[in-house]
Amino acid sequence: METILQRFDIRENNSGVSTGAQWLKATGAALAVDSPVDGKHIANVTTADRANYDAVVSQAEKAFQEWRQWPAPRRGEVVRQMGQALRDNKEALGRLVSYEMGKSLQEGYGEVQEMIDICDFAVGLSRQLHGLTMHSERPGHRMYEQWHPLGIVGIISAFNFPVAVWSWNSMLAWVCGDVCIWKPSEKTPLTAIACQRITAQVFAANGVPEGVSCLVAGERNVGEWMANDARVPLVSATGSTRMGKSVGAAVGARLGRALLELGGNNAIIISKDADLDMSLIGCVFGAVGTAGQRCTSTRRLIIHDSVYDAFRDKLVKAYAQLRIGDPLDENNHVGPLIDKAAVSQYLQSIEQCKAQGGRFIVEGGVLEGKGYESGCYVKPAIAEVENSFPIVQHETFAPILYLIRYKSMEEAIALQNGVPQGLSSAIMTLNLREAEQFLSAGGSDCGIANVNIGTSGAEIGGAFGGEKETGGGRESGSDAWRAYMRRQTNTINFSTKLPLAQGIKFDL
Repeated sequence: METILQRFDIRENNSGVSTGAQWLKATGAALAVDSPVDGKHIANVTTADRANYDAVVSQAEKAFQEWRQWPAPRRGEVVRQMGQALRDNKEALGRLVSYEMGKSLQEGYGEVQEMIDICDFAVGLSRQLHGLTMHSERPGHRMYEQWHPLGIVGIISAFNFPVAVWSWNSMLAWVCGDVCIWKPSEKTPLTAIACQRITAQVFAANGVPEGVSCLVAGERNVGEWMANDARVPLVSATGSTRMGKSVGAAVGARLGRALLELGGNNAIIISKDADLDMSLIGCVFGAVGTAGQRCTSTRRLIIHDSVYDAFRDKLVKAYAQLRIGDPLDENNHVGPLIDKAAVSQYLQSIEQCKAQGGRFIVEGGVLEGKGYESGCYVKPAIAEVENSFPIVQHETFAPILYLIRYKSMEEAIALQNGVPQGLSSAIMTLNLREAEQFLSAGGSDCGIANVNIGTSGAEIGGAFGGEKETGGGRESGSDAWRAYMRRQTNTINFSTKLPLAQGIKFDL
């Protein structure tokens, strides 16, 4: 790991404030970064104070004046080179993600691959920022619409995907002509510093203005400054519903734009017509991948009464085979939770579930002894519950899976939709009618609805996001680029007269 830290010029003490190639003297509080993998101290990062933040915003404003004038395909070429730089650094950055955050090494590599994929997507997009041409009702007139960059895009990311979600936003924003200020999670600032180092090298080679890619490490106050700052027209925030409501209210009060990717409480319906063996893979990975710390993690299994016992037994057997330990060891399935506060929340959720009537068929608990010295390793647990339990209605960011019975597809869909969140959902069935019912207007109310795959593991190309308390934002694919631009309608009169719309007469 020492070699990787040296590769990204991460030292014992680091500034968390940068406008690109320039690293400012940060004068805020210091963050001590410890790995949940082994509990060892990695480095310190000094956060931004208000003066640091204002200096970064000022530089970003200046950079925008030039960057927005670059042709979009030229901006796309810079992003293409970003993709290549990430390919060159995939192994090192993936290992750093795994060590700082605690996800499995394969998931760490997968996260960097997502960054590479969004670069490829954005490069093509740089030649496809299309508007529309409309016929005018007035003779000798033409109407069309075009899209212009917004300006500064503030990006608030979460610890569970410490680099990928930043790239979802920044690569699209950059080809659209925006500049970005990134506030990474205070729990994972080192991977953000690594990404800023990679970006700075690519940008310097292309003469990109200083301030197009900015980093402002800090705690909650930095996000509050950003949310309340009229100089930042769009704030894209990923995290808890509580955080999103605060950001959304602040941005809305100044009539800015908020792109919110918040909590999930995702369910998989296991039909009587499901392939149970195939379903098992999606359910187990969805529940224990990233130690249950994905917004798309599978929290609930809604299982048809006729296959409930058989599938429950398969799950119990599969959980007994899970290997929990160092996530950099690719033989292990499950790594640690992010920190001891997350462990405490996990234990509280288990106790609340039991108090509310839940019956655990796979018991949880904290692992101790050799290999578990960080105190962040826990056992994935399974409980039989009712969907109405308060704890089930809440997003638990830990590997706790809830099992619920159903008798009819209408009941299953109602249970699936019967939570405040609306991010990801899935049904396992070989019955075409059930699949189409699940995907219909009366089916899943989530932003993502899958058939015969799990809730976790969205790919670049499709718009990612959800409804209800998930926030309504969309990132990554499809026409998500429009969130980073402003629409302008244009009418051109190429006649010798000036007729008014709607046939209004105004003669002088």
